[in-house]
Amino acid sequence: MSNIRHFEHTAGKYIQKIIGQDRLAFAQSDSNDFYDMLDWLESGGYQGSVISFYDFENGKVYEPFTKKRNVMYSDPVFIDGYYYFLQGDFNTKVMALYRFFPEDKLDIVTTFNTDELNLYNLRIIGSPLWVVSQGCNDHFESYYPERFSFKLTPQESVEFIDGNRVYLDEWVEEGWDEEKDCATDEYKYYDRINIRDRSGKLISTEIGSLYQAPDGTWWVS
Repeated sequence: MSNIRHFEHTAGKYIQKIIGQDRLAFAQSDSNDFYDMLDWLESGGYQGSVISFYDFENGKVYEPFTKKRNVMYSDPVFIDGYYYFLQGDFNTKVMALYRFFPEDKLDIVTTFNTDELNLYNLRIIGSPLWVVSQGCNDHFESYYPERFSFKLTPQESVEFIDGNRVYLDEWVEEGWDEEKDCATDEYKYYDRINIRDRSGKLISTEIGSLYQAPDGTWWVS
């Protein structure tokens, strides 16, 4: 007897785990980023995408919205018992943060005007939940639940926020011969964890790399 099970709808989509829980996986019908929409709109518009949730408990597939032109979604996150995702509707210039739970809840937590957002790497991080972007000019900005921003170094990326502390990974490269454009015998590549306050002031730094385990806990390696 085969141990392979089928979801109620199969469309050949690659599904991905949502960290912090084991019930749902998700898939997107397209891999475009919100920032890509700017190019799409200049060339006539975007066909639209669909976000799907796959339930391992009962095999059901949930699609909160049907496909709509010039509408796309962020990857979902699981925080405090709910699934959250962003929906960018560029017809109305509204970016909505949705809270979702299968067959129980689908509501809007807050909305933004897309013209007032930096769409580059716009995403949800948590827990707790924050809506943030990290621009191509090394600029970090938080939009929800509080607004603040600061300048990053070119090697830094924000991983999560805890109170007044912002945790960042920074990659470090040592022992590179710029003249010969190659690694020397002393070459090292590693990560460093920087903690900054919301103004961007450095609080502390240590060698290590942040990793979020499948159960949602954070580890330093």
